[in-house]
Amino acid sequence: MKIYIDADACPVVKIAEKIAKKHHIPAVLLCDTNHVLASDYSEIKVIGAGADAVDFALISLCKKGDMVITQDYGVAAMALGKGAYCIHQSGKWYTNENIDGMLMERHMARKARNAGKKHHLKGPAKRTAEDDERFEQSFERLVRLCLDNER
Repeated sequence: MKIYIDADACPVVKIAEKIAKKHHIPAVLLCDTNHVLASDYSEIKVIGAGADAVDFALISLCKKGDMVITQDYGVAAMALGKGAYCIHQSGKWYTNENIDGMLMERHMARKARNAGKKHHLKGPAKRTAEDDERFEQSFERLVRLCLDNER
């Protein structure tokens, strides 16, 4: 079992590493050449720049029973298809039951943008300490579930 983190601009890397280290689970940070990462725990894989290069590398590496941290619904869908567990940086778990709806929402939003409709959506809210706490609690629960399922 490994933890794979889609680490380009991921705000929860340190929290995830703390939990991985606590449970002695190897972690792998994947980023493109535009990001420089350092870690005293995780293995770092720098993937060549290119559209979705990091995403495809992550999916090629992850296996059934691994955990994936990503904010990308497409990556989550592919990882779930391989039998991995997936979590968003908000702490929301991606599941086979909710991923189709998330992908449909993403598709509809893109379709509206491409049609030139004004959508007046703001960007994501500034991350708070409560957001970090919510992720930490949710990820700890996911890790414990994975460890129990591995036994």
